[in-house]
Parts: sequence; C-alpha cells; structure tokens
Amino acid sequence: METSPVGGTIVTPVRKRRKFPATALTWVAVTPFAAWALVRVAGLERGSLPTQLMTATPYAAAGSLVPLLIAAVGRKRAAAAVALLATTALGFSVLPRALGTADAASARPLRVMTINMLFGRADVASIMRLVREFAPDVLSTQELTPGAVADLDADGLKEIMPHRVLQAEWSAGGSGIYSRYPMEALWDLMPPVGHQMPAALISVPGGKPIEFVDAHPFPPLGPQVTSWNEAMAAFPSTSPDRIRIIAGDFNASLDHAALRGVLSRGYKDAADQVGAGLIPTWPAGKRVPPFITIDHVLVDQRVGVQEVSVRDVPGTDHRAVLARLSLP
Repeated sequence: METSPVGGTIVTPVRKRRKFPATALTWVAVTPFAAWALVRVAGLERGSLPTQLMTATPYAAAGSLVPLLIAAVGRKRAAAAVALLATTALGFSVLPRALGTADAASARPLRVMTINMLFGRADVASIMRLVREFAPDVLSTQELTPGAVADLDADGLKEIMPHRVLQAEWSAGGSGIYSRYPMEALWDLMPPVGHQMPAALISVPGGKPIEFVDAHPFPPLGPQVTSWNEAMAAFPSTSPDRIRIIAGDFNASLDHAALRGVLSRGYKDAADQVGAGLIPTWPAGKRVPPFITIDHVLVDQRVGVQEVSVRDVPGTDHRAVLARLSLP
C-alpha cells in the first residue's frame, strides 16, 4: 500500500501462489511405477523402446520404494495402496532371481560356458584360461569370426574341444559350438532368423544325446524388434524324448515377455535357479559397469543346476556365463 500524489491510496493486491495439490504430486510419483508393474506382469511391452526399457525392471523395483514412502508419509491412502501393489508386483518379479538353491548332483555332470566375443575381439588368452580352469564340456560362442576361430585353435582349443559346429563370419553374425564330446550338426532346428544360431546333437557319455542351441537373436533395436520376437518364438520347445539346452546372448532379460515365453515351453534359467539371476552381463569393459542381464543358459526343467558364475573377459562387452549342470 502506498500514498498517491493526487490523494488517496493505491492498493497493490497480493498475488497468491498456486500450490500444486500434494495429492496430485503423489500420484505423479506413483503412476509411472504402477504402469511399469502392469506392463511387466502382463507382458504388455510392444515396440523397440518399451522392450529395451523393460531390462531396467530390477532398478524400477528398487525405485518403486520411493513413491511408496512418499504416499505413506503424506497419508495418501489410495496412492499408497497402488504404490504398495506396484512394489509388491515388481518385487515378486525380481527378487526370486537372488534366492535360488542349487540342485543335487547326479551321475551325468555337464559344464557349459557361453561368451559373446564382440566381432571376435575378445581376448583369446583370457577365454582359454577360463576353458582350462572351468573345463567346460560345451562352449557356446557368439560374434565368432574366422580369425577368432584360428586364434582359439592356435591357443589350444582344438586339442581341448576338438568337436565343433561353426558358422563363423566377419561380422556380428558368426556363432559356433565347441564340445569335448562328438556332436552332429542340426542345421534345420533353427530357422534363418537373427544372427547365425547353430544347433547340435551332442553325445554326452552315460545316457542319451542332448540337443544344444547357440542363441543370438538380433537386438530389439528399431525395426529389428520384429526379428527379435520371431527368433524368440522360434526356439524349440522341450521334448519328453530329448534334453535341450539353449545358451548364448539372447539380447533379452527375464523381464521380457518374449524370453518368459521361451521358459514357458519347458525351460528354466540356470542362473535364476541358483540365485545368480540378477548378476549383470552387459555392457562389460566400459566406464559404466554392467547393469543388465542378457546372457543366459536355459535348460530343460529336468536338468539340475549346481552353480552359475559370471566372469569378465577383456576385449568384449559381454561377460562369460559358466554353468555347472547335471543331466537326468
């Protein structure tokens, strides 16, 4: 208020600041996590970007505690109820991967190792150290180049694992299966979708042969998401007559409906079974540490899992996955 030179007073109205309602702010915090939980549980992700985002579900599960706390402190009952449902749904989707237990050993042990070699640039000496230390019976490789094949053999793989079904390429498309045991290529098991994904019938001692598939679908980037979905749908179901194992770089996490669809056809994720399902495998060797899990060993439900570990390999952006299994 001030005095006017011509008499009287001028009154300046006080402007009231509009406050965004606390309830609305709470819902702004809760809604994204509730939507994420709905999409994850119902498998509703569609298109490239939602599919890529779904790999961050473990972090969304942890982050969902924040809006739950906000709603609880603010005593917003409806929002708190929705937030609690979201946190619970995301928690049940993620936490079991860290709570598995090892199966009892059986008479037919099988050790599997898988590694994406990043255009063949993975350090061969490090891979061979793992091969000699872990002694895998089967080695599944992705992004295998002819040069990497020659380097691995020169460093002793030819003597350790003389049996192989290889589709090496000078690109990201090459793949190959190495084995200690005799094996026969199954060229018609996987259709030509995605990168090369060779399959083989491996004569493991002590019982019937097993079928093994080297997995490497295209990543779900842009239009490639269609091919990624087609590849996931093309993986064979398990069979009562034959044990099947699929190992490699799936470019998918257990939070993808497409990968859960593969599991629903008779498989289980080896790492998930022993509480190692949240160990990230990509991107390795970067300034940012690995933060998503897209490399897997999927086994027939009848296969026992004793241990799964993840190892760093210089020169590649994927970590190696090593699984100790027991065949029925």
